[in-house]
Amino acid sequence: MSKDKYKVSNWKAYNEGLKRRGSITLWIQDDIAQQWNYVGKKQRGGQYRYSNAAVELCLILHKVYSLPLRQTQGFIKSLFEQRKIEVVVPDYTTMSRRSSKLSVSLSASRKRVSDIVMDSTGLKVYGEGEWKVRKYGAGKHRTWMKLHIAIDEQSQEIEAVTLSTNATDDASEVEPLLKQIEQPVRSFRGDGGYDKSKVRKQLHGKKIEQIIPPQHNAVVNKKAKEYLQQRDQDIQTIKKAGREEWKKQKRYHQRSKVETAMFRYKLIVGNTLSARKEDNQKTEVKIGCKILNITLQTTKPKSFKVA
Repeated sequence: MSKDKYKVSNWKAYNEGLKRRGSITLWIQDDIAQQWNYVGKKQRGGQYRYSNAAVELCLILHKVYSLPLRQTQGFIKSLFEQRKIEVVVPDYTTMSRRSSKLSVSLSASRKRVSDIVMDSTGLKVYGEGEWKVRKYGAGKHRTWMKLHIAIDEQSQEIEAVTLSTNATDDASEVEPLLKQIEQPVRSFRGDGGYDKSKVRKQLHGKKIEQIIPPQHNAVVNKKAKEYLQQRDQDIQTIKKAGREEWKKQKRYHQRSKVETAMFRYKLIVGNTLSARKEDNQKTEVKIGCKILNITLQTTKPKSFKVA
């Protein structure tokens, strides 16, 4: 069976948007000099010299252009000198230290209601390359962290993100992700890994439609628990019409959009974490997700199926 073919209908605008993603002006605002210095409450001990916006910009350019922190410092300094922006650039140790407690907004387009799609993927912290692992096997120092994201089905922007150890199951991160989403959530789509009682209970309490495939050996709940009613209905539908028909009725195929988001993250941001401390790593993935949202807002292809 041949695969469906699609054609981009807005190629000219999409092409221009792709070129704009590499423009430095996309990331540096005109009023950055006015936002550069820290203005806030005095703290105990040494005082902050740079604002959160200044540190965040440094970390964004660090990820966008795949530069180590030392080279990021030199890059921004030379850039500001050329543009005659008279501010002092944070040194690389300040960038690293401030990133551990930096609050990052994902810059997602806010809507009244969201249909959320959730999934996770692994990011390498340190260890051998892929070729060595395939040829000789993974060593004991190979370490991974788990990236969990929730995207909006319509805009495909990342609404929430968490980072956990590779031993954490997907279901445990549902509540932390939902807490980050300010607008009401209408529906939740996730794979079979989210078919857990604690997830169903959380979604039922928030009146969110549960579009999660029950396990193949699932049976109707005999205790008639209210938060499992949607699951029981899905089990009965699958038994009568089949799993594929249930997926069509529930538009479960929309879940593939979160897999596309994971692919974009690894392609644009990367599949490794440069930070070594967990707090810095959490900020690093938030910066990466913010970059993806900005690039998506800059340009997005509009495709249609070719007959």
